[in-house]
Amino acid sequence: MRAPILRFAEFTDDWEETTLENLAEVERGKFSVRPRNDPRYFGGEMPFVQTGDVTGSDMYLKGYSQTLNADGIKVSKVFPADTILITIAANIGDTTITQYAVACPDSVVAIQAKKDLANTIFLKNLIDLQKENLDSQATQNAQKNINLQVLKPLQLIAPSKAEQTKITTFLSAVDEKISQLSQKLHLLGQYKQGMMQKLFSQQIRFKADDDREFMEWEEKELKNVVEINPKAKKLPENFIYIDLESVEKGRLLLQKNIALQDAPSRAQRLLAKGDVLFQMVRPYQQNNYYFNLSGEYVASTGYAQIRTKLDSKFIYYALHEKTFLDEVMNRCTGTSYPAINSSDLSSIEILIPCLEEQTKIANFLSAIDQKIDVVSEQLEQAKLWKKGLLQQMFV
Repeated sequence: MRAPILRFAEFTDDWEETTLENLAEVERGKFSVRPRNDPRYFGGEMPFVQTGDVTGSDMYLKGYSQTLNADGIKVSKVFPADTILITIAANIGDTTITQYAVACPDSVVAIQAKKDLANTIFLKNLIDLQKENLDSQATQNAQKNINLQVLKPLQLIAPSKAEQTKITTFLSAVDEKISQLSQKLHLLGQYKQGMMQKLFSQQIRFKADDDREFMEWEEKELKNVVEINPKAKKLPENFIYIDLESVEKGRLLLQKNIALQDAPSRAQRLLAKGDVLFQMVRPYQQNNYYFNLSGEYVASTGYAQIRTKLDSKFIYYALHEKTFLDEVMNRCTGTSYPAINSSDLSSIEILIPCLEEQTKIANFLSAIDQKIDVVSEQLEQAKLWKKGLLQQMFV
């Protein structure tokens, strides 16, 4: 019998094997202009949704980074509200649902549920369970990708439309919780960015504990306040390796235990507490890390290792400040993978307050980060809970 572990009592019929193209119209997006960034086609009112917009969304599309004008619409493809969008290049199988008409390029596929056979939200959840399967079928050229020949015949198992709707209604409370946590996380991130801008532009100044004013900030080259890539003593025989894939937005996601004899040649930065890792390749991603762990850790040479006698947490935040990042990007070389070398990084000027004010700024921003970490964890737990429900309520 084809039936899920958890099921509403009023439904007893077997779930049936089917394909995605039986349940929905599956159509690839389009943008035929070359070069793709030709400004003549942008700047109108039609949302132009790309892979990053889909990946950065949840159940429903959160937003879009570009719009098309009338000429742009003619060379693209427009899809209506209540369409599932799925990424088929780079990030394979990320999905979201539109709430308004959008245009898409060919790196996104639009899936429109056949209303008599499929509930849009149910179908999205069903496709989400196939993400690993889709990723395993991706071909690897310049980047991973799949095509309509993979998506259309995708094997699925689905119940009646009535049971789909019942399941969707039940899961809506979980989706609402995830949406609320996502919004809270977004607002905390915006608040942090706003406060960083005000603190580092000195619109807001802290005072000393005795209520006196702090001294004026001094402008110094980075190399005059930090040591970049300090010479390491002999690397340990075993250590935890941090490469460029290990860190995302200040969080250490992967810890790879590795023996020295098996280590890649880039494993050279022996870390000490208080070190800051600055991403040298594609630094606009800001996947930097403040190291404060015990044990033997070695980082990739893809990072600049920064050590200072000042407040190292202040330096960590200062390296994320917009003016500093703009200077970094101005000195980068390369197009697809812009990178900065340590010499150019060291010559960038940075504003430095007295040590006491550094510490107050670092403590203030760290408190916001702690709140962000709590909400991030709550969001991850909610997503895991939903994933568990899906595995039991779907076949």
